[in-house]
Amino acid sequence: MGSMGPVHWIIVLIMLATYLVPVSQILRRVGFSRWLTLLVLIPGVNLVLFWVFAFIPWPRDRSAA
Repeated sequence: MGSMGPVHWIIVLIMLATYLVPVSQILRRVGFSRWLTLLVLIPGVNLVLFWVFAFIPWPRDRSAA
């Protein structure tokens, strides 16, 4: 108990990839830097970014206008 074996780290990496890859793609499509993906890992900041993405004009909205 207390030591983290290789299986644990593989599971952690899979979970991170499952969460961060889609966020990175969304940021790219909206026109933001993919480095913002790292901010999603910080509790509280991820909620702020969620609200920002909800209310900014998306590229699809700009092309329709």
